[in-house]
Amino acid sequence: MQRVVFMGTPDYATTIFKALVESRDCEVVGLFTQEDKKVGRKQVLTPPHIKKYVLDEGLDIDIYQPKSLKEEGVVESIKALKPDFIVVAAYGQILPKRVLDIAVCINLHASILPKYRGASPIQDAIKNGDRFSGVTAMLMEEGLDTGDVLGISYLDIKGKDAPTVFYQLADAASNLTINVLNNFKSIKPVKQNNLKKSYSKKIAKSDGEIDFICANELYQKYLAYIYWPGIYLSSGLKLKEIELHDEKNKHKKGKILSIEKDYIVVGCESGELVIKSVQPNSKKQMNVIDYIRGKRLIVGDSLF
Repeated sequence: MQRVVFMGTPDYATTIFKALVESRDCEVVGLFTQEDKKVGRKQVLTPPHIKKYVLDEGLDIDIYQPKSLKEEGVVESIKALKPDFIVVAAYGQILPKRVLDIAVCINLHASILPKYRGASPIQDAIKNGDRFSGVTAMLMEEGLDTGDVLGISYLDIKGKDAPTVFYQLADAASNLTINVLNNFKSIKPVKQNNLKKSYSKKIAKSDGEIDFICANELYQKYLAYIYWPGIYLSSGLKLKEIELHDEKNKHKKGKILSIEKDYIVVGCESGELVIKSVQPNSKKQMNVIDYIRGKRLIVGDSLF
């Protein structure tokens, strides 16, 4: 029976954690996750998704929430759990060398490494129009997602939005994790090709601002940022439901090309988009037809 300390925070991590808990060959002896955070306008103190899962299921697993893994006593706490493996998935903290030295540390990174090392690999793969994404199981070292590869699971992401890809990659990561742990002694780690490396930065709200330049690029950004931060115009108008209509026709950007029963077609410098619903500043999401009527916009006008 392999003793596993798990480190993770969001629902992506919870899916992998659940697979380990249910495995006959693993015993999860401790969970490390981020601190509870105040959420929403009322600032309600809310536990991480994975902590809530443990509490809701009544699992007899100790939960640790250090602000930093460098805090006094953290290393001793992990050593006391006597792990064979430390499995990490979207934890949100970098593991210091003192932790890496305790046991074999395996990270489940949501990209095909060395592509998209860093914070937002799924969103970047979708935004850039990649056909495939995946999950890489790798040995952890002090560098950022630079460790030797133990296994990769691939996923066709064409036309899929970020929540869908997150969900499917979490399932893929669960299977990959169990497979790697069960076969660890026979796996020969493979070094990453640093010549093909790329990096994925943390997404900022400002990344969601768009212009009607390229319809295809705008639509891919919509799929990538549909959960957060969304996409919006410089005026603050959020585009909530859109579809790619054409990739090649050239127009004045933002021009309303046609008004249909429940959508409009808007031109880009390259391509066209169908827009079904929008959300003005400080208002609820609404059908785009109601919006343009309120603004008295007609065919030929600009949505800006």
